Amino acid sequence: MSEVLLVDDPAPHVRRLTLNRPDKRNALNNELRGAIFSALEDADRDDAVRLTILRGAGKCFSAGYDLGADNSKGQPYHTSGGDGNWSRHVTEGWFHVWDLQKPVIAQVHGYCLAGGSELATSCDLVYVADDAQIGYPPVRLMSPPDMQFHPWMVGMRNAMELMLTGDAISGEEAVRMGFANRCFPEAELEAGVLAMAERVAKIPSDLQQLNKRSVHRAMEIMGMRAALRAGTEIQTLGFHTRSTREYLKSFAEGVTKALDKRDSQFGDYRTDKPGKR
Repeated sequence: MSEVLLVDDPAPHVRRLTLNRPDKRNALNNELRGAIFSALEDADRDDAVRLTILRGAGKCFSAGYDLGADNSKGQPYHTSGGDGNWSRHVTEGWFHVWDLQKPVIAQVHGYCLAGGSELATSCDLVYVADDAQIGYPPVRLMSPPDMQFHPWMVGMRNAMELMLTGDAISGEEAVRMGFANRCFPEAELEAGVLAMAERVAKIPSDLQQLNKRSVHRAMEIMGMRAALRAGTEIQTLGFHTRSTREYLKSFAEGVTKALDKRDSQFGDYRTDKPGKR
């Protein structure tokens, strides 16, 4: 397996994947995304595995897509080209996780931002640490989300506030809004996730696939899949706005500098000063 993804089996019938780019806050480049999909597919084919856990090494789950990489090159699976290729591409990938036979758990601590929040959303269960920061800051100066899950996961009013501010929510808020199942103190997160994973893994996969699909089909009948796919076109329009075109020019001075300039007026994410709020 690639060095960007670690694989272990921490309990009977449980596979665990650890995003292993801690120096990059587990930013999702094409190599890491490809490794995730490959490992999830291996687990789905393995009769000894009934459930997979996804977590991040280091200080966070994932800070989002790797904006310093050329993500148009080496994409791990084919998606129709042309304008909007990227948003269609990543949304297809998250639906690939959604459609797996076996349940997937997201174990979230620290940053879970932008594409990282999309990865967590594609999982069947989400357990978070109380230190989690879950948000979509690109709405501030880039575009709406590639995968516009917010109305489905947190309701219209919460979704609207998150989309109009780009603010992050805590682990406790994520549970209250419906994005996550349960919240744990960070030191207790791993044990809590493993306990739930072992509980879910008691049910055979041939039955469990029907249990999870029954929930997915209900969401799809209400239009979730069609709405998320339609959202990729709205995201694409964002890159044609004057504000976004001007903002993207600042990336030539460095991605980190551009992101800090975006967030400094809000005083959050990496520009947050301890004790300021």
